[in-house]
Amino acid sequence: MDAERIRRLADAQRQFFYTGKTLPVAFRAAALKKLQGCIKRRQEEILEALRADLGKSRTEGYMCEVGLTLSEISHMLSHMRSYAREKTVATPLAQFPSRSFVKLSPYGVVLIMSPWNYPFLLTMEPLVDALAAGNTAVVKPSAYSPHTGRIVLQILEECFPENYVAVVTGGRAENTCLLQERFDYIFFTGSQAVGKEVMTRASEHLTPVTLELGGKSPCIVDETADLKLAARRIVFGKFLNCGQTCVAPDYVYCDAKVQDALLEEIQKQIVRQFGAAPLENPDYGKIINEKHFERICRLICPEKLVCGGQTRKEELRIAPTVMKNVTFEDAVMQEEIFGPLLPVLTYPSLEEAVEKINSMAHPLALYLFTKSRLHAKTVMSRCSFGGGCINDTIIHLATSGMGFGGVGESGMGAYHGKEGFLTFSHKKSIVDKKLWLDLPMRYQPYRKIYDKMIRLFLH
Repeated sequence: MDAERIRRLADAQRQFFYTGKTLPVAFRAAALKKLQGCIKRRQEEILEALRADLGKSRTEGYMCEVGLTLSEISHMLSHMRSYAREKTVATPLAQFPSRSFVKLSPYGVVLIMSPWNYPFLLTMEPLVDALAAGNTAVVKPSAYSPHTGRIVLQILEECFPENYVAVVTGGRAENTCLLQERFDYIFFTGSQAVGKEVMTRASEHLTPVTLELGGKSPCIVDETADLKLAARRIVFGKFLNCGQTCVAPDYVYCDAKVQDALLEEIQKQIVRQFGAAPLENPDYGKIINEKHFERICRLICPEKLVCGGQTRKEELRIAPTVMKNVTFEDAVMQEEIFGPLLPVLTYPSLEEAVEKINSMAHPLALYLFTKSRLHAKTVMSRCSFGGGCINDTIIHLATSGMGFGGVGESGMGAYHGKEGFLTFSHKKSIVDKKLWLDLPMRYQPYRKIYDKMIRLFLH
């Protein structure tokens, strides 16, 4: 799709938005119900597309993509009427008689650019929030996950006219054309490098953005942790989707005293969850493409292997791999891994671990395994990160009751549930001044008695 076609598409959506048809909550609810029904009818096709793109099992595809999307729709259908309601706020005495209120209004035409690692969820979930808030949307799925992109296109074409929700397919050329167009809001999920480009392009039109990025999310394990349970949950979070999860534990940072015991438990859990030969497991996924496969393989240091390291290039599969004696200077610690490779580092004291994490780029997630309330309070209050868990991994993003997003280098803005509704809404602050009284003190010519009254009202 060329620049002219994209411009006509954005113009058509803007004209439709200005008709006001997307404003009634009943219209938004009907749109979400239609989308909900179509996803339920075509979920088998969605799961097959996810397997084709990423090797995801049916269970993982539903648990991590289809099910979470349906959950977000259900949440919005239950709560968006209250989210959209005007909120009366206190009015200063100086403004008497009047009513002050905040009204949430949709931005207008939004652009949603989604990644390849959770290609259905991370396309549909922000779209659900955008539609619930009353916007129109242009959706751009990743070209790296073509099977899922195709089913997304089919679903959205079946549910909505193009001037309400449209899908633009393609690669870099289409991305460039989209970012040259003026949108009222841009929601981007992807890498930090592309996120910077999105923000640069958005600044040309002063378009507000949400950036859901990533980073090196640490997983701290202190000396009090339940190592068996920690290992089980770390292995789940790290190797879910073959490690291609933005909030996966990027590395384990453990107390030096528990490293050997923790590594033993992690190896046991890999076998328990994926089998003695993970590459023979049909439910274990694959790397998205050869470029990323080669990149991850280059990060594996044979001298530091604890387990794993096996690869099948023809299948783009890498076994769950663990390395120890890793330092912050090693190649694997210079970039977000985004694959099934888990480096383990040690710290001499929790205080030094906190200082080290704070000296690095702010991560999207942080995980802490501990039995100590003091340690939990220290880490959660002093470290800067997008979100995380105490004694678990990943699950903080699986609820519509909390916002999900990054901070600093890991992104800006949040979504899910109410936070998603607010992200795609502008807060209008409005004063409704009554007609039956007009106090003269603010008008010239000013008088001393008015000056005293103004000071009384504003003190």
